[in-house]
Amino acid sequence: MIAEFFYFYFSAFLCVLCGEKQLCYLQISCVSQPQTIKNMCGICGAVWNCPDDRISVAFLDKMLDRLAHRGPDGRGVLFCGNDSCGAALAHRRLAIIDLSPRGQQPMTNEDGSLAMVFNGEIYNEKELREPLIERGHRFTSDTDCEVILHLYEEYGESFLERINGMFAFALWDERQHRLLLVRDRIGKKPLFYTFCGDQFLFASEMKSLLASPKLSTVIAPTAIDDYLTYQYVPHPNTIFRDIDKLPPAHIAVWENGTLTVRRYWNPHIERENEMLDENDWRQELRRLLTDAVRIRMRSDVPIGAFLSGGIDSTITVGLMQQLTTQRVRTFSIGFDETEYDETEFAAEAAKKFGTRHERLVVRPDPKFLADVLLPKLVRQYDEPFADSSAIPTWYLCELTKRAVTVALSGDGGDELFAGYYRYQAARIGEWAERLPLFVREFLAGTVANIIPNSTRQRSIPRRLRRLLEALAMEPLERYLQWISIFNSDRRRTIYTDEFKQKIKEHNSNWFLKKLFDSTAQRGAVSQASLTDIMTYLPCDLMTKVDIASMAHSLECRCPLLDYRVVELATKMPSRYKIRGRVSKTILRETFRDLLPETIQKRGKQGFAVPLDQWFRKPLKEYVKSILLDNQTTQRGIFKREVVEDMLYEHFDEEYDHSYRIWALLFMELWFREHRGVTM
Repeated sequence: MIAEFFYFYFSAFLCVLCGEKQLCYLQISCVSQPQTIKNMCGICGAVWNCPDDRISVAFLDKMLDRLAHRGPDGRGVLFCGNDSCGAALAHRRLAIIDLSPRGQQPMTNEDGSLAMVFNGEIYNEKELREPLIERGHRFTSDTDCEVILHLYEEYGESFLERINGMFAFALWDERQHRLLLVRDRIGKKPLFYTFCGDQFLFASEMKSLLASPKLSTVIAPTAIDDYLTYQYVPHPNTIFRDIDKLPPAHIAVWENGTLTVRRYWNPHIERENEMLDENDWRQELRRLLTDAVRIRMRSDVPIGAFLSGGIDSTITVGLMQQLTTQRVRTFSIGFDETEYDETEFAAEAAKKFGTRHERLVVRPDPKFLADVLLPKLVRQYDEPFADSSAIPTWYLCELTKRAVTVALSGDGGDELFAGYYRYQAARIGEWAERLPLFVREFLAGTVANIIPNSTRQRSIPRRLRRLLEALAMEPLERYLQWISIFNSDRRRTIYTDEFKQKIKEHNSNWFLKKLFDSTAQRGAVSQASLTDIMTYLPCDLMTKVDIASMAHSLECRCPLLDYRVVELATKMPSRYKIRGRVSKTILRETFRDLLPETIQKRGKQGFAVPLDQWFRKPLKEYVKSILLDNQTTQRGIFKREVVEDMLYEHFDEEYDHSYRIWALLFMELWFREHRGVTM
């Protein structure tokens, strides 16, 4: 209570203070698969510029086999061009729209001068199709993939500004001898690529690229430093030195053996729009989000929704139920630990809307987690990934897939409308900058040290202490301090001298600096929000959801991340998002009719896991057996004594290191899964 009192009045004090038809191509295979195969859509392929680098059918099959989990409904391979210059495209299919064989991929246009493989959904494909038909384009299927082929024929690369969806695709233009790789604006669908000599490979997952015996598996040491900072490896990098991620909203063009990568879309980062009043913002938000939900409900297979009982998922489900006469199917995950359980709120929302609701409680079984789930997660994610909410997301997708094939989620609401506590902290930090430096240093040192270290991650004293400790820092350093799993001081302490030498020139703030510099004219809340939209959202949240959903042959759609909603939110003044200590104000007020009173008034809880308690009890011995093992120590990355001290501080409830322990545990398990890697 004392800490909360201080937090409130300290905030108030600062506020006051301050193509030819003879194209040569060969369809190798395109066959339907039994529905019993697990997992979702995946693409892969290669291009070459000389006969010696032409990919073989056998190798392409190996690449495709490693994506079998992503597509249970079909398999297709296509070779284009010739030995001197050509492309091979391959696809695993999860059928959502047009379940007939006409929707099989790879797909070509009428004369075979264009070919493509596609992963994702174009939600406005019906609206795009009719004008194309009027212009004389002929369609043989109802697929969005075919719409893209005709859009490219009609408009060239500029067609990207017309499509609304989540996607990653490869398009081969035979007339130009050119390959286009494209990823959607927010990065919901992944795409990786690499050069193996003059051979260029691409795939939905790195495991497909790693089928190549020519590909180096050398680890980039700087990627480990970035991983421990952000809990993921930021784009365009990966854990492997020679593999890259295509960033969101980017197009990569391969031509004559050269690759050019450029951004094709940006949210509004320059300035806020002050022309609209609050009522105008509400009306436009209601209109756009309702339409975003409407077009995402198009499906030829059963559809449902994730329902956590938070603001975002409740609004999404409420709009879905308004747009259909059938009862929406909803799904939620809970825990026995009350602090982490949201299912009572989900049940209340389900009751309000009359949905068919299902709930699953996740309990830690040490043997199952150690022997089954964790190895499975490590294999699926391909590189270290330390967001522990991957566990409940995995179970949620498994539960949901039992009943439906498509699920809508509330992802994106926190980033767009300032739902995280760090946005409140950013605003306080901005106010604090009006204070003399010596005052901020006093608050960051003497005052912060008065507040006891809490053993709970989410406690108000812990949040307050972290807030005060960062007040004397520059904005970028302050923000990085708040979001880091291991801040710079902790990383320097835990690394061995040998590993420090490998990363001595590296500064992990590189990923945020350009964004912070480009948004410097915006207020602190908007600056932090825009940074999250372009970094944390695609690299963490979208990666987590894509891997977990695809692993269960489930397609996940996010109405709040419709690019029109994103553009609206990014130009909206932050005063409509945070009012006093209430976050996401505009969402709460715009959709008040859809929110039960208890959900309307509740704060941010998050989709977290009770790791702190799991690591002190059921998983304690397992964690020790992995992180204090000689195999781990001999990698030469971490000092054993520092890791041991951290573990026992956590076990003895002196401090909550659960997120750090999880990050180290996942990385070590990743190393053991990929035994052939070097550094």
